[in-house]
Amino acid sequence: MTNVNIRLSPSELEMIDRLVKEGRFTSRSDAIRMMVSVFEEREKTREFYTMLKQRSREAKTSPKKLVSLDDL
Repeated sequence: MTNVNIRLSPSELEMIDRLVKEGRFTSRSDAIRMMVSVFEEREKTREFYTMLKQRSREAKTSPKKLVSLDDL
């Protein structure tokens, strides 16, 4: 893995340290990696949802090829 230096506000660091202390993460690095992973997954979900909305609009003009989300 590559090392990266980041700057966090005191409150952000306190939150991460609290989560580590509670045992939700094994280290600060583990917490930050998970937060990046969750953000990445959220962005993929957002892209998928955008694609579904586009396909739903297309389905309204080509109902024999696609099913509109409204019809589900």
